[in-house]
Amino acid sequence: MALELYVHIPFCIKKCGYCDFVSAPAGKGRQDAYMEALRLEICRRAEIFREKDGFLGQEPVVSVFFGGGTPSVAEASQIEKTMSCIRREFVVAEDAEITLEANPGTLTSQKLSCYRRAGINRLSIGLQSANDRELALLGRIHTFAEFKESYRLAREAGFQNINVDLMAALPGQTVESFTQSLQAVTGLSPGPEHISVYSLIIEEGTPFFSKYHRQAAAREEGEKDCAPLPSEEAERAMYGETGRFLGTYGYERYEISNYARPGFSCRHNVGYWTGTPYLGFGISAASYTGKERFSNTHSMEEYLKAAGEPGGPDFKTIQKEEETVTKARAMEEFMFLGLRMICGVSEQEFEKRFGRKMKDVYGEILEEMERKDLMGQKFSEGEKGIRWYLTRKGIDVSNYVLAEFLF
Repeated sequence: MALELYVHIPFCIKKCGYCDFVSAPAGKGRQDAYMEALRLEICRRAEIFREKDGFLGQEPVVSVFFGGGTPSVAEASQIEKTMSCIRREFVVAEDAEITLEANPGTLTSQKLSCYRRAGINRLSIGLQSANDRELALLGRIHTFAEFKESYRLAREAGFQNINVDLMAALPGQTVESFTQSLQAVTGLSPGPEHISVYSLIIEEGTPFFSKYHRQAAAREEGEKDCAPLPSEEAERAMYGETGRFLGTYGYERYEISNYARPGFSCRHNVGYWTGTPYLGFGISAASYTGKERFSNTHSMEEYLKAAGEPGGPDFKTIQKEEETVTKARAMEEFMFLGLRMICGVSEQEFEKRFGRKMKDVYGEILEEMERKDLMGQKFSEGEKGIRWYLTRKGIDVSNYVLAEFLF
């Protein structure tokens, strides 16, 4: 078995209009206080889990992911101190994948050198688009030229495993302009080892929801900065073009939204989709022990207060949304998370984990999805058994298919 760690750094230079993550700009004092509290939480939770659950305290950590926000906004020395803390408290595998998310314009040669010393061996850079007009409409803080400079610095610093994030279905985006972004990213020398392509989701409570929810009225009023969102047909065409285009450059689609050169699939995300336990640190961070789920408070004030409790920090007070993972819930997650993987889910692994045959639990749904050409099955030579997977048509309507496996 194995364990994954997620570390939430909630700082950014400017909140993007589409972002619903727990993040915000903050000054140095606030950042320093948070990073100190974060390390206290890591130490305290490691102690708790060593006492409560020998597995979580002793199994090797195979991946660490610094997400946000924009972790590269924080001082690099804070990231280095946090990694040192993790190595003291957990058994980090020698070949662990250690990822840090970064935005263009926040990286310097000095920061990158510090990351390397800390053991960061993978960067995930949020480009989103190679079109400066689309970037401006998103409210991004950078241009494509600034992304290229950050990418160049990362390569010079010795990073040999880099992901680039792109987004589809952006305001004002066309299939042609999206394809140009794919061309720009694959045209980098050397090209990234991994590319993630996600559709823009207009989340309620964000500025984008207010702006684009009334899109038709805004166009009638002549608001020039309210570019229309692409149609569903255009969005599907973008996803179709992604697979075709990246395939010609040697990228394999291993998950609905992720493409990688052979050997560079994101181990951390694969762990999420296949049920590897993980511990999350920082505000809003979620944890899954295999038996229960819980997440931390979204409140910075509550989090910092917990770190300063008399007699030492007690981070159990900030746990929210605790849930015991029942067998039924575990089976659901096996299906709707595992089916995000292009290789699908294994009947043999299902029976091994739950003591029941997959067809006894989901037989009617599997037959219906196969009849509609949304799912298929194939024999796996390695496993000597059947795997179920989403067809190309099923991937296009994956939200519908995956929801069918929820009781």
